[in-house]
Amino acid sequence: MIRVGEHLVRGAVVDAQTRCAHYRTSLDVVAMRFHCCGEWYPCVHCHDEAAGHPRTVWPAAQAGAVAALCGVCAHGMSVAEYRVATECPGCGAAFNPRCALHQSLYFE
Repeated sequence: MIRVGEHLVRGAVVDAQTRCAHYRTSLDVVAMRFHCCGEWYPCVHCHDEAAGHPRTVWPAAQAGAVAALCGVCAHGMSVAEYRVATECPGCGAAFNPRCALHQSLYFE
């Protein structure tokens, strides 16, 4: 567990920029707030291993909810903003483009 800005990021976190045991390349610097519990985790695997409850995805109607966090600068992003981002709007840190392949695990 680490603190990123005012947010506590749970799970198998391995560094201060929210990389985890599952995803730890230089581009894996985003934590997600899960719809089901409101808690921040580096990835779906960290949530599933630690949360103790089934995960739910963010409904399309809640695209304005802050659900992504840059691990470099702690900038929060809405679902809609994160879904199209290739880098952090706050600091310009590049995001892993392969994360887009997993969006259905987080968002409707």
